[in-house]
Amino acid sequence: MAGIIPITDANQAVDILGVKLLGVTAENGKKLLFTLVFVLLLLLLGRLLSALAVWRLRAHRNTRLEFWTHQSIRLAVTLVLLLGVVSIWFDDPGRLATGVGLVTAGLAFALQKVISAVAGYFVILQGKTFNVGDRISMGGVRGDVIALDLIKTTIMEMGQPDTYADASSPTWVRSRQYTGRVVTVSNDKVFSEPVYNYSRDFPYIWEEMSLPITYTADRQRAEQILLEAAGRHTVRVSEVSDEARQEMERRYVVALGDLQPKVYYRLTDNWLELTLRFIAEERGVRDVKDAMSRDVLGALDTAGIGIASATFEIVGLPPVRLQRHAQ
Repeated sequence: MAGIIPITDANQAVDILGVKLLGVTAENGKKLLFTLVFVLLLLLLGRLLSALAVWRLRAHRNTRLEFWTHQSIRLAVTLVLLLGVVSIWFDDPGRLATGVGLVTAGLAFALQKVISAVAGYFVILQGKTFNVGDRISMGGVRGDVIALDLIKTTIMEMGQPDTYADASSPTWVRSRQYTGRVVTVSNDKVFSEPVYNYSRDFPYIWEEMSLPITYTADRQRAEQILLEAAGRHTVRVSEVSDEARQEMERRYVVALGDLQPKVYYRLTDNWLELTLRFIAEERGVRDVKDAMSRDVLGALDTAGIGIASATFEIVGLPPVRLQRHAQ
């Protein structure tokens, strides 16, 4: 072996079959070999810990707990890997400072987006912006967070009503239901765009349903029909957690106001518009509004109340005279 790879001095180049390897000495060769073994063992240890976590958490069936357990293992392995490699290669503090400075400057220039995305990851965790399973809108994408990595956030996309349509992210589903597309968004969006969270602090949202009726219709009965439908199908005020409401008002210094369903009137040129405002859970809103619409239509038919629409009434015609010219 010594004849094949002669090594006479730790600081001299290594020869393999008479070929001198530039920059490879006995010292850094040992460091390279030790680094490869260290990385391999650390990766195997990370896989083993992940497999053990899956086995231990299988009975709990807690998606968030499993996700953050794997995330913690990955972060710990990455941190130990960086510290270990630095300790192996930089035994001189002066060389370490110089190397870190050069590497940092190069990375800051070449990987600006990546660094911003990693910084956004820690901002998301520290600021509790959102978590896996939350329903959010980020980077023009609305949906449920299904994965969160150092660089990107993965979202199961859902559609949105026409009133919220965004030309930059077109979708063919005109309601808040899954489209089937899995979208990845860079974590650096938290620095440049607003992030909407529908479920983290207060797992309810306010919804509205509008009903146009003629001015001659029984508006009191129509209002009662809307309120009864809301009482049957929407979240009852008693079901709204007082703890969640108090925490929301304490943390953000905001008054949520009255949570009872209420009907508002709006006068237009053609009809009276009754708008029902109610509170509902952040998921399943389309099913709730569908059931309410069916009940409201049936009750309106029973009460003899029609839905107003833009129509024209012809009240008279001018006299028409036909004249035939002789040829």
